[in-house]
Amino acid sequence: MKRFWLWAPLAMFVIFFAVVASGLYAPDDRNHPSKMIGKPLPVFALPVAAKDRPALSSRDFTGQPKLLNVFASWCIPCIAEVPILSELAQHGIVVEGIAIRDRPADVDRFLGQHGNPYRAIGSDVDSSIQLAIGSSGVPETFVIDSKGIIRHQHIGAITVEDVPTIMAALKAAR
Repeated sequence: MKRFWLWAPLAMFVIFFAVVASGLYAPDDRNHPSKMIGKPLPVFALPVAAKDRPALSSRDFTGQPKLLNVFASWCIPCIAEVPILSELAQHGIVVEGIAIRDRPADVDRFLGQHGNPYRAIGSDVDSSIQLAIGSSGVPETFVIDSKGIIRHQHIGAITVEDVPTIMAALKAAR
């Protein structure tokens, strides 16, 4: 019995560590959707983030459904989704961008190296608009309807497999 009490603290620590590690490795819910879905975009006017694109404001989200892509030049998954966003833009989908915690020179370099699918890009240096729309990271893409209402959120880089879902959300937002 003395041996049991000697090893019990170590056994408890190992069990505790295993439970915590399993929760970190495979959490129950990887998606944390925005509570802003179904609500209007907050009013904002962001300054220019890239020299060859205009600034972005909430007034730009009227008339037709659009994609709002939250990205950063330092974000590796953002690079992976640029070709897909470019393809969507070539098919007439308007893609607006918000550059998070970035400098214009870095955004220009990013766009020059990887492509520019954006009609306009706003600079959100302090992430205030990112947080206001319920984005928790980069990249994230929102479908905004013709009245400026957030209709859909895609968390993470857009892949080819995600395009049908995004197209369906755009169609439903008309």
